[in-house]
Amino acid sequence: MDFLIRYLEQNVVKENHKKYGKIMKLVRFLLGLLVPPLGVFLTVGVGPTLFINILLTVLGWLPGSIHAIWVIAKHDEQLNREGNIY
Repeated sequence: MDFLIRYLEQNVVKENHKKYGKIMKLVRFLLGLLVPPLGVFLTVGVGPTLFINILLTVLGWLPGSIHAIWVIAKHDEQLNREGNIY
């Protein structure tokens, strides 16, 4: 019985990643372009990358946006390389 429950949970998770993963990636890129720190926060959480992005955004919207898009793209590239495709 436990095997069946684990199997169903894994399939539901895979289907959700296939269904919503691309949408979430698009949302992160759009937020990275419009509100750079929010896109970075949703991608990597709180850390030095977020603080660098906040500083760049305070200095100007364009540097913050470029950095955010770069961070999001590199994060997605790393996930794809590891096999965790979103």
